[in-house]
Amino acid sequence: MEPKALPKGHKKLIHAWAFYDWANSVYPLVISSAIFPIYYGAITLLKDDKGLVIDDSVQFLGFSFNNDALISYVTGLAFIVISLMSPLLGGISDYIGNKKNFMKFFNYLGASACIGLFWFSIENLWFGLICYFFGLIGFWGSIVFYNSYLPDIAYRDQQDKASAKGFSLGYIGSVILLIFCLVLILYYEFFGFESESLPTRISFILTGIWWIAFSQYTYSYLPKGNRKGNAKTKDLLWNGFKELKNTYQKIKSSFGFEPYLRAFFVYSMAVQTIMLIATYFGVGEIQWPEGEATTGLIVSILVIQLVAIAGANLASKLSEKYGNINILIGINFIWIGICVFAFFITQPIQFYITAFFVGLVMGAIQSLSRSTYSKYIPEEEKDTASFFSFYEVTEKVGIVIGMFLYGFIAQVTGSIRNAILFLILFFIGGIVLLFRLKVKTKI
Repeated sequence: MEPKALPKGHKKLIHAWAFYDWANSVYPLVISSAIFPIYYGAITLLKDDKGLVIDDSVQFLGFSFNNDALISYVTGLAFIVISLMSPLLGGISDYIGNKKNFMKFFNYLGASACIGLFWFSIENLWFGLICYFFGLIGFWGSIVFYNSYLPDIAYRDQQDKASAKGFSLGYIGSVILLIFCLVLILYYEFFGFESESLPTRISFILTGIWWIAFSQYTYSYLPKGNRKGNAKTKDLLWNGFKELKNTYQKIKSSFGFEPYLRAFFVYSMAVQTIMLIATYFGVGEIQWPEGEATTGLIVSILVIQLVAIAGANLASKLSEKYGNINILIGINFIWIGICVFAFFITQPIQFYITAFFVGLVMGAIQSLSRSTYSKYIPEEEKDTASFFSFYEVTEKVGIVIGMFLYGFIAQVTGSIRNAILFLILFFIGGIVLLFRLKVKTKI
């Protein structure tokens, strides 16, 4: 028996929505940021006895790729697919009123792909990259519909705190699983494993199971959606496009909506790229003592996750006093400082310091960007999946550009550092656009 439907603004409904962050945040931590990048580096990098990289090339499709460039191209391709697919699916789900089912589909697709990564090896490179590809599709596809519930379950004055609560739960939940996986990997002999490889790959299975299992609490409370048409109509695709067009017209006609999307597109391009490449940077550019790379990188990621909780909640409180746009401008300035500092770092202690500040501004900018966008959606609007599909497309197209630029610069120059320095331009662009928006409107 399903729980009774809860009204908008109810604390239990907001908590159930936010709890999906607890369920799905293990993917970006374990797969995108922590264990998988380290595992990928271990099987694709050739190092000497001192731990220095002597060959970072990977043979794929008859071509030789820089290992960082290859994974960035696959990531970029996945985001192209998401960018093309999510607006249409958002329109269709709003029309037939079943966005929860769409959310479930992508949830289960992504979780299954995580489990499939257990069989990732240099010999099974094709299969591993396909699983990595569909893991990205599943995670980001489900996020479109998850985020679209924010204006459905919380009123405007609740949305900053609700968004921060979601990210906070996500950071906490993902850290718990990461620590458990880290214990398995570091003390593999105690658990009867012959090497780090098997417990590392088991962590991919645990990620998929965690994601599916904990999402069930969210699904038990979220409403199905607001039906607008007949789910069996033969013109479903056409109606999806029509819903998408109507939403775009509303965005264009709403004061400040489109300018905010442009600003978000520019600075998010840099933020998301840094989040995706941070661990690869740590693997290839930091001079870790022998045998300490894995531990050091995961400790750094734990620092990022824990500090991000404070960042998300701090941004929510500061926005009440100074306004969302002002705080977003300040956060972008801090990102610029982080990029400049990261360009020069080589030692572990410097990487830890960078991780601390990355976590602080990462939690702040993710949480506040989502709730700021939600506030632009008219209070009476019910077609929220269509609105948030534009938000997700804006973010994903930015990631595609950012990742391909990163991959290209890494391929041509042989250094990730040059790509990180280049990303400063996007933060500057974001600041300029936010300042222009500030002149026109204030949230």
